[in-house]
Amino acid sequence: MGDAARKLPDYPWLASYPPTVDWAMPIPARPLTELLEGAVARHGDKPCLNFLGKRTSYRELGGLVDRAARGFQAIGVGKGTRVGLFLPNTPYYVIAFFAILKAGGTVVNFNPLYAERELIHQIGDSDIDLMVTLDLKLLYGKMARMLAETGLKRLVICRMADILPFPKNWLFPIAKRAEIAAIPRDDRHIPFARLIANDGRPTPVTIDAQEDVAVLQYTGGTTGVPKGAMLTHANLYANTIQCATWYAAKERKPGEGGGEDGQERMLGVLPLFHVFAMTAVMNFGLHLGAEIVLLPRFELEQVMRTLQTERITLFPAVPTIYTAINHHKHLEKFDLSSIRFCMSGGAPLPLEVKEAFERTTGCTLVEGYGLSECSPVATVNPAVLHSDKKGSIGLPLPGTIVEIVSLDEPRRVLPPGEKGEVCIRGPQVMKGYWRRPAETAETLVDGRLHTGDVGVMDEDGYTTIVDRIKDMILCSGFNVYPRNVEEAIYLHPAVAECVVAGLPDEYRGQTVKAYVRLDDGKSLTAEELIAFLKDKLSPIEMPKVVEFRQELPKTMIGKLSRKALLDEEHGKRSAAAAKGGAA
Repeated sequence: MGDAARKLPDYPWLASYPPTVDWAMPIPARPLTELLEGAVARHGDKPCLNFLGKRTSYRELGGLVDRAARGFQAIGVGKGTRVGLFLPNTPYYVIAFFAILKAGGTVVNFNPLYAERELIHQIGDSDIDLMVTLDLKLLYGKMARMLAETGLKRLVICRMADILPFPKNWLFPIAKRAEIAAIPRDDRHIPFARLIANDGRPTPVTIDAQEDVAVLQYTGGTTGVPKGAMLTHANLYANTIQCATWYAAKERKPGEGGGEDGQERMLGVLPLFHVFAMTAVMNFGLHLGAEIVLLPRFELEQVMRTLQTERITLFPAVPTIYTAINHHKHLEKFDLSSIRFCMSGGAPLPLEVKEAFERTTGCTLVEGYGLSECSPVATVNPAVLHSDKKGSIGLPLPGTIVEIVSLDEPRRVLPPGEKGEVCIRGPQVMKGYWRRPAETAETLVDGRLHTGDVGVMDEDGYTTIVDRIKDMILCSGFNVYPRNVEEAIYLHPAVAECVVAGLPDEYRGQTVKAYVRLDDGKSLTAEELIAFLKDKLSPIEMPKVVEFRQELPKTMIGKLSRKALLDEEHGKRSAAAAKGGAA
């Protein structure tokens, strides 16, 4: 621990910190473009991106980014211009992302699976008039409609065939002809090939890392409709350095790389438009000089083959992906021993899922925690986790302060052991919400980012999330935390996935319902599950309704979606009420 750390307040996590990490280490505020430039300078001819077998070196990526930046500037992108990315995981995403920043612009991430009403809202709210997308009907079809229905004026069209290896690049236009859109030849459609047809010398732009927004990351936040979290260059650069420092402190087995040696192989199956993958896969991978193996979507068999054949060493993912691998029917046929380090985020990691995956692969799987508003990582567990800390979200990253504040008096910081709202301070915390001063003032109070999560910090500085404030179930006047119930259900060996939610109940206020997917070939009744849970949950926490399903809804990143289930229940009740009224 450095001298600066010893002069700091007596934060409980300092005594628990990895011995090689200085919590008070200096974290410079730099443009995010320097991250790529540094990687290109250090790693040159080493492979950077691997997309379905076609490799792009760091030097090649740097050249493509420079040419795209010059092209963006030529069509009017400059300081503060917001440009949308409507792309799955492809090299185009990485190229366009850094080219927009180098041109002085701001990236606005869009989920390709968004419904039209969601696209219309975000395009209007972010006030963009330029979008980058692919020539696939699935994507271009939506954007063509957006040209007609929103303020969107132009599209940069990326040709899918051009990023495929030979002979796929020749066969794709023939075999997938029905999936390729016919692109009009007019001023509103700019081919990517024409965008990069230049000398690759963009006009230098001065970036104020602390003030200039690199990314508008749309999120529901703690409440309300999606809002654009303004993540500055400094926010995203800092979070990359924080994650890299934590990873470098991992205790290594003989023969393991040292982190920044250009030897890692990162699997990028999480969508890069999601903030977790943007930082933990793309930015972190570039900083390490890793070869980033990109997959356009999660497909279990393809992921299993890729993990084995590409000898992946780093595998950030969400709990549902680790769960799917744990329950693969032919898991024993795959050699996953190359995987050394995994970071789970996006949703709570059930302890059973973590331990099963570590047994299967021999890797270290740590749970991290954060949200879009903090770029997104705030805490991570150490690689070596004491048994009494299992289930926690770990310790604050360097330069990060985690505080638990009273739910009744939000400005009062609680001592260790008391439950309250988790708040975060640090260099990765957003500038605010785009054009929403009221919501910004509500979320950023006294320099603290109020997360909307209920948690408790122990005497050693480890925080455990109890649940989301908005997900708490109020049952007969008592707080029931879905995560606690889910953890108990996951202990049953037949359970593969589960979601617990609160449904309206005239008598209790809300009642606890569990949605459960069983492992293949396993059987379980509601009565058997309730009997199993009797010594694990209090009567008030016990699910009153259990519904078994073949599949549970998930978000694009693979998180189990409680919201989708609640929306479904609301739809059923509305339909029943309407039917009753009609009768």
